[in-house]
Amino acid sequence: MEVAPSAAAAGVRVISHETLGSTNAEAMVLARAGDRGPVWVTAERQTAGRGRRGNAWASEPGNLYSSLLITDAAPSPHLPELCFVVALAVRDAVCAIAPSLAPVLKLKWPNDLLLDGAKMVGILIEAERVGNATATVIGIGINCAHHPLDTPYAATDLNSHGAGIMPAQMFRALSAAMVTRLAMWDRGTGFTAIREEWLTCAAGVGGDIVVRLPNRQLTGKFESLDQTGRLMLRMSDGHLEPITAGEVFPALAQGLA
Repeated sequence: MEVAPSAAAAGVRVISHETLGSTNAEAMVLARAGDRGPVWVTAERQTAGRGRRGNAWASEPGNLYSSLLITDAAPSPHLPELCFVVALAVRDAVCAIAPSLAPVLKLKWPNDLLLDGAKMVGILIEAERVGNATATVIGIGINCAHHPLDTPYAATDLNSHGAGIMPAQMFRALSAAMVTRLAMWDRGTGFTAIREEWLTCAAGVGGDIVVRLPNRQLTGKFESLDQTGRLMLRMSDGHLEPITAGEVFPALAQGLA
């Protein structure tokens, strides 16, 4: 794997592996050993890939498995904004290589990328205090050649939509897009522009959605994002409910609309 020229010029490195348990875990090992990044860790295959809620799975060759380590990315209050920055960067990369897919690429709050309504990218952002700095690892898996079949949600891949993209090609585009979006975000000072652009690409804004929380489920209208990136849910009684974290689904998909 090679980073794009713009990423190399910004001092971004890459360490590539044939097989790893998890690129996120390996990137955090580097951080604990003193590497401050920016450095990508990639693998052709993962044997213990991780997602939200700690789910683990085997990730076979053909897709892109990558993690970016950065240090002190932003003051702590701004770190949650990274999920929107990363989602936009991934969408940029796919659009750069497969522009014909742009009209059917949508962002699902907070950081899922949907291709024609089905999930094709997994993003997992983790942070850990290492010494006197905060190490942030941005894990990105992009379904280039295949997708999992036993998921509780619809999934897809680029090849299924006529875009035969190799992982190395996808990675070069992603490394370039990430440099651009991180610069735009500028450690949080540029989040207003990130938020506005995210909303233009978002799925479900203005529609009825279901938000699944750990101990309850809410149904309402996806009104917007507030200035910190929280989803603003308009409830049936008219009040706005801010959502900091949760799983979002179209209300019709849940049989609730």
